Amino acid sequence: MKLPEPEYVTIGQILAPWGIKGKLKVKVVTDFPQRFAPSSKIYINHQPMTIDATEWRKGKAIIKLSTIDSIEQAQRLRGQPIEIHHSQLQPLPEGQYYHFQLIGLEVQTTQGELLGNITEILTAESNDIYVVSGDRGEILIPAIDDVVKSIDPNKGRIVIEPIEGLLA
Repeated sequence: MKLPEPEYVTIGQILAPWGIKGKLKVKVVTDFPQRFAPSSKIYINHQPMTIDATEWRKGKAIIKLSTIDSIEQAQRLRGQPIEIHHSQLQPLPEGQYYHFQLIGLEVQTTQGELLGNITEILTAESNDIYVVSGDRGEILIPAIDDVVKSIDPNKGRIVIEPIEGLLA
């Protein structure tokens, strides 16, 4: 089944305040880190906010929002997702998908066996791994060309060719 596209898409998560002047330490979960550039519009609790300044430390973004000026205000945002509006999504090249487009899709083999639905996507250095939940329990499917034969978000389906040992 095809899931409706979400109105907001998560691009980061606020980990903690940074310093005493309202800066925030952010775990970035987007392939487009430029979304955190100064003047960018983001959403926290679906409220629009503007990034005034950004610096990078050990793979984390340290951002200053125009409306957050104290450690107390920053503390209240701890743990909150940082989102963008669906209209801000970058178009992807053919054959590439955002994770939210794949979550919920049915996974079946080239022989027509239904394995379940994608419930989570694990990101690894070499390739993503689709976590599929179904009657067999949880199955981990590597997102590689040898296994994934077709992805059709409009039909709500992914077809795979199981390699030896994958479904054992």
